[in-house]
Amino acid sequence: MVGHKEGVGVAILCIGFVGCVLASMPTAKAADYPTRIIRLVVGFTVGGPVDIPARFVADKLGDRLGARVVVENKPAAAGMLATREVLSKPRDGYTLLLCTHFEAINAASYKHPGYKLGDIAPISLIAEYYYGLALSPSIPADSFASFVQYARSHPGTVSYAVIGAGSAQEILARQLGKLAGITMNRIPFRGGPQVVQELLAGRIDLYVAPTLAVAPQYQSHELKLLAVSAPARLPNLPNVPTLREAGLDFVRFGWLGICAAQGTPQPIIDRLNRETSEIVAMHEYKTLLENAGETALSSTPAELGRVIKQTLDEVAATIQEFGLQLE
Repeated sequence: MVGHKEGVGVAILCIGFVGCVLASMPTAKAADYPTRIIRLVVGFTVGGPVDIPARFVADKLGDRLGARVVVENKPAAAGMLATREVLSKPRDGYTLLLCTHFEAINAASYKHPGYKLGDIAPISLIAEYYYGLALSPSIPADSFASFVQYARSHPGTVSYAVIGAGSAQEILARQLGKLAGITMNRIPFRGGPQVVQELLAGRIDLYVAPTLAVAPQYQSHELKLLAVSAPARLPNLPNVPTLREAGLDFVRFGWLGICAAQGTPQPIIDRLNRETSEIVAMHEYKTLLENAGETALSSTPAELGRVIKQTLDEVAATIQEFGLQLE
């Protein structure tokens, strides 16, 4: 029979042992990671400017981790469905998010997006891209300055396309309209391909779009590109001036990254960051993105966190000013 003092000592020893075991479990799991399939959830359609780099990174990440990384497309609600899906799963590194600037835009655009930005754990940037001002051939303007002059002389008749309320296209068009002192009519659409067709037909006048979406039609002389939102001319569009060259200090970019849910073990975040950064540095990946009008770019988790915050700051005031916030 164990005496009282001996029993207390054994109990304390046992509690301490169990505590040590429990404390070491996340570390052990992180050290073993991964042991099964990893999902990379993408909130946009297959084959688009978000999906293509996502699949390259997923394929190479699987090779480097020694486990399959499968892409799952959940294109709905401006990417919010994908974000909510990732945040609803265990925080163990087996469900990742192809995060974009839409996470911040949605957090500002919707009163109840179903998540907070603090719920998202940044891992690394994988790409950056800029926007082009695509103009219908039916508008008699060949530069941003001449377009502004035309819009001022035809108040309220120039139309611009948006994909969803409070989208990046709408925010940028409204910001540009305010800076240039012009008034335009907003026309909503469900998808980019439809917008481009309407632009070519002359039923829409202006579309502020990722350059990937409109560069082929510009290069085939089907539509005009007045300017890009980059700080310098883009390698794949050397003849298109920047908005800075047109006299507006206006630089805006979209971005893609890899994120997880907050609470994912830090060793897993660190490993995913290292592997992703090395994939982004591959010549094959850089070439793939350059041909698509994007730039390969990696980051630390903290740097991606600052980019998310910067995106929120850039759009929040415009959303409030123009009453774009939704339920």
